[in-house]
Amino acid sequence: MPLIQRSIHASWQLRVFFTEDVFAAANPVLADALADGTPRKVFVVLDDALSQARPRLEADICHYFAITGGKLQLVRPPLDVPGGEGAKNSQTLVANLHEQIHRYHLDRHSYLVAIGGGALLDVAGFAAATAHRGLRHVRVPTTTLSQANSGVGVKNGVNAFGQKNFIGTFAPPFAVINDFNFLASLTPAEKRDGYVEAVKIACVRDASFFAEIERDADQLAAFEPVAMRRLVHRCAELHLDQVATGGDPFETGSARPLDFGHWAAHKLEQLQGFKGISHGEAVAIGIALDVVYSSIAGLLDEEAAGRILALLRRLGFRLFSGALLNADQANRLALLSGLEEFREHLGGELNVTLLKAIGECVQAHEMEPAKVIAALHGLRQRAG
Repeated sequence: MPLIQRSIHASWQLRVFFTEDVFAAANPVLADALADGTPRKVFVVLDDALSQARPRLEADICHYFAITGGKLQLVRPPLDVPGGEGAKNSQTLVANLHEQIHRYHLDRHSYLVAIGGGALLDVAGFAAATAHRGLRHVRVPTTTLSQANSGVGVKNGVNAFGQKNFIGTFAPPFAVINDFNFLASLTPAEKRDGYVEAVKIACVRDASFFAEIERDADQLAAFEPVAMRRLVHRCAELHLDQVATGGDPFETGSARPLDFGHWAAHKLEQLQGFKGISHGEAVAIGIALDVVYSSIAGLLDEEAAGRILALLRRLGFRLFSGALLNADQANRLALLSGLEEFREHLGGELNVTLLKAIGECVQAHEMEPAKVIAALHGLRQRAG
């Protein structure tokens, strides 16, 4: 049969701005990022926990857009919605956001501005990407985890059928605004969560950054603001570099270096019903498991493995959860089914990121169950 074939290339500018007090009247960063000379509608979605922690925030947002001279028209007061992983476990929130977009006649040149943690940004980004085949989505991440990692990427999604991000899209945000002042209202655990993504990206991409985190570990554990800002900025930069220069921004292949430690982390979250463990805590345990596996497999020397595990401890992460030893209905180790779920998610070929050295990774297409079990028990011993 005749064939017509063309290569289609698309280009995006992914911009991440760093600022403080983004909704202060005198701060032009957000307005300058959005204004393009034509009046545009703006719909703001706000994490309700953040709204409660900062009672003046909604009024500040309304005032900020009111003084733009009509260039940015807030269609309604900010919509408070639940954040956290629970927001991703129901499609009700997505339907609600779609209904609001329809009610206020937002079009593809309108803005959906989401303010909150990574889970809320995922849901709002999915709603924006699927309404009119794509509104302009603006992320204002408010946690270390989202400012350093998830908020600066190109993924959006919700959970379904008990699996993380089963439904989702790849859609680069129109802009990302990292406001460091939002980090001040976080709990210690929430502040710590973002550190693990910095350890992850340093392990797979940048040994010098890993050494910097080691150097700053005591300050980071004490949540010293300058050290935290330095970590967030460099972590975001490295994640953007991977997306822009890694050769596969929309993950059409199977190699996922940014998913180091995540196959086990996602399964661990599922085993705990997405309760009682944060994403950052789960990723720390997943990284620790893959570090021990890399050592058992003869890829990573013991000195490097010890450094990584020690750094996770110094930053305040635990290295093990008893849920890793849960059995399934057939009395098999439930964690191992996480490999099959990850294989399916990748498109049929397993591709797990392991380490050869700090700053150097390798892709493994198989993980031996016996070595996974050995790594589990080895990690349990190391974790005490």
